[in-house]
Amino acid sequence: MELREFFNEDVINLNLQGESKDEILKELIALLELPEKSEGILFKMLKRRENLGSTGIGRGIAIPHCRSLVVNRLRVAFGRKKGPIDFKAIDDKPVSFFFLIVAPPLEVSNQYLPVLGKIAQLCREPDVPERLGSLDTPSGFLELLGDKQV
Repeated sequence: MELREFFNEDVINLNLQGESKDEILKELIALLELPEKSEGILFKMLKRRENLGSTGIGRGIAIPHCRSLVVNRLRVAFGRKKGPIDFKAIDDKPVSFFFLIVAPPLEVSNQYLPVLGKIAQLCREPDVPERLGSLDTPSGFLELLGDKQV
């Protein structure tokens, strides 16, 4: 299993506009193209998860994630904000790069934790924040995932 399998250009936004954690979460959720009611439920679930502890893992990266009945399979999205925002990351630095992961409560394929782990592994690579910052197109993001073979 490689991360590249889960992403396509439709779930990548390299120009997020939000100025707060809530606005960024809503923009990421919108990439999944869920019904409006489902978007609201998912937003509440992600907020609840963030209240337990920020998903900002440092180095300008956050991985908001949760399980929810609003999806019937693992869904992911990636967003980049040109001017970083305060996401209460563990290193107290602002965040520019956001990987969203949502999975149903019970999934036969059990991909949620492995995908979360692979994204965390990718984010630990020394050159990844710089490469994410220099992306010009969604296809460039997909190429980065292919290059890293995670």
